[in-house]
Amino acid sequence: MLYRQKMIENLDRYTPGERRIADFVISSPDALKELSSQQLAQTLGISQSAIVKFAQKLGLQGFTKFKMALVEEWGQQASERKQQSSHLHNDISSQDPLTDVANKLLNEKLNALRRTTDNLDAQQLGQVIGLLQSASRIHISAIGGSSLVGKDLAWKLMKIGFHVITEYDSHVQLTIAQTLSSRDVMLAISFSGQRKEVLLAAEIAKAKGAAVVAITSLQDSDLRKIADYTLDTVSDEQRWRSSSISSRTAQLCVTDLLFMGLLQLNESEGMKMIRRSRDSVDKLS
Repeated sequence: MLYRQKMIENLDRYTPGERRIADFVISSPDALKELSSQQLAQTLGISQSAIVKFAQKLGLQGFTKFKMALVEEWGQQASERKQQSSHLHNDISSQDPLTDVANKLLNEKLNALRRTTDNLDAQQLGQVIGLLQSASRIHISAIGGSSLVGKDLAWKLMKIGFHVITEYDSHVQLTIAQTLSSRDVMLAISFSGQRKEVLLAAEIAKAKGAAVVAITSLQDSDLRKIADYTLDTVSDEQRWRSSSISSRTAQLCVTDLLFMGLLQLNESEGMKMIRRSRDSVDKLS
């Protein structure tokens, strides 16, 4: 679990006391190593019990586990940064030559892929693949950059015989959601987990009895609360204000895993269908 990243993505949702703890841990990881729970409480002007409760909110039992997990995570990330610092940097400037831009983009994408795969819940992934395998219909709801990811997955699944519905128009997505039943699955793709269009579609689908699977960030979002299953995507989205570059890379990592898992379950017939599609396309040339 990437605890520091989870804290960063949920800062706006924390209480003032929780925010104080998170801000301190994020900005002063080295100082955390030297503090006891009592010293940390005194430093932040809060109770020791508030620190324990915050640790439990992150899924860690007590201050000691909290401290060990964060120190270990910070050490791993510092080691990665040290290995990369000789030739790669996190920020792209307007003065960078395109060769440097290419290397920085590569590093950003690789980081999103690595952190997403490292954080995957294999059991949850297997359950979702099983759901999709037995679904009568699969509806993909997504907006903006995420809709490109949804369309890519839809095309892949159609090639191996799955009944997939995906539309860019949010009004059409709501109409489709109204037609779902307990035999169907909705895949809701949203990095923020707060897009109103996707949230409403997910709520409608769930009310109709369909299983809702969220592909979203670590943020404690409204989409995560609605979903029956959640597949996490991890990227440092804050630094990419011009476009959803790293988050889309993380989403594609998860959707490609879903496709490969389903192809494994349907290898014989799936590969036949892929070859038939290829043969049909070849006739156009």
